Amino acid sequence: MSGHSKWATIKHKKAATDAKRGALFTKLTKEITAAAKAGGGDQETNIRLRAAVLRAKSMNMPNNNIENAVKKGTGEIPGVVYEESVFDAYGPGGVALLIEALTDNKNRTTAEIRNILNKKNGSMAGAGSTAWMFTSKGMITVKKDAIGEDELMEIVLEAGAEDVAVEGDLYEVSTEPSAFSQVKEALEAKNIATESAEVTKIPSSTTKVEGNEAKQLLALMGALEDHEDIQAVHANFDISDEEMEKLAAE
Repeated sequence: MSGHSKWATIKHKKAATDAKRGALFTKLTKEITAAAKAGGGDQETNIRLRAAVLRAKSMNMPNNNIENAVKKGTGEIPGVVYEESVFDAYGPGGVALLIEALTDNKNRTTAEIRNILNKKNGSMAGAGSTAWMFTSKGMITVKKDAIGEDELMEIVLEAGAEDVAVEGDLYEVSTEPSAFSQVKEALEAKNIATESAEVTKIPSSTTKVEGNEAKQLLALMGALEDHEDIQAVHANFDISDEEMEKLAAE
């Protein structure tokens, strides 16, 4: 899981920069709208919407933007209709990729994703080729110097978390998607800062990559996540903490 933790942290730091130029807000708006359309505008009953709103607030998205995105999803105000699409792919080193997108033009988005993969040493795979390897989980990382392990475990397990693992200088809290919001809120209530927090997909097995393949893989994932229609890229890579930090610095 160390690769996931480091990648999630890198993404979180990048997201803060993206938010300043509005790129992240666009993606958050799409996710909130799609979640509200799929499950209604009540965060108490719509877990996906609640998680999306929590993430938007953590990125300092204005409440007015959030409210409008929900209303677009419920049809209270007009808005673009987004189609949810999932793409199976492989990256350098045979790493399995699961790409989630929200688009108003699936044909265009499919062609653009295929183009990115081709240019960055990846390839599209048949539907379902990689999806079976991933399970939805809430993942929250906390710096070890923020709190003791025993105290953290007491807080998160009481709030409904499944487990706490130690990965380098981070604690990694895992939850069922349905418990993600209350675990994150329990940490916020104790003023415990999180390095990253998201409902993501965890692979059942991992593929070790290093050297140039690892560099190519992160470049591919970065290019995919920069695409405005792509909401998330999940991968089953295993890159050592030392190499991940080296590549992140580059």
